[in-house]
Amino acid sequence: MLSVGSVVLGVSDVPRAAAFWTEALGYVPREEMEDDWVVLVPAEGTGVQLSLGLSGTPLQEHPRIHLDLYAGDAADQAAEIERLVSLGARHVDWDLYPDDADFVVLADPEGNRFCVIDTGHH
Repeated sequence: MLSVGSVVLGVSDVPRAAAFWTEALGYVPREEMEDDWVVLVPAEGTGVQLSLGLSGTPLQEHPRIHLDLYAGDAADQAAEIERLVSLGARHVDWDLYPDDADFVVLADPEGNRFCVIDTGHH
């Protein structure tokens, strides 16, 4: 039986992306970082690995794959968004929000889009 071993993001600057995602998620490099590749793992406990690989592929305005980061409720979501922005993320002017969205779209310093989800939203 297969399982997901790692989610891979293409980036143009591996050290810059690693600096953001280690702070954002509390992850650490699994091995020594290379100029073109690093695998990040939770500093404590278990969780999905995040691999960052050097890529020259242009960003997609509406990417087919992205990360969803879960926050506990609206207050937690707002605090996490503020923290992520302070680490270098930016708000994305997203044109596909539904009327009652439980998510906010951000981009990491590399421009990769991700969502912060209010999991308490009903």
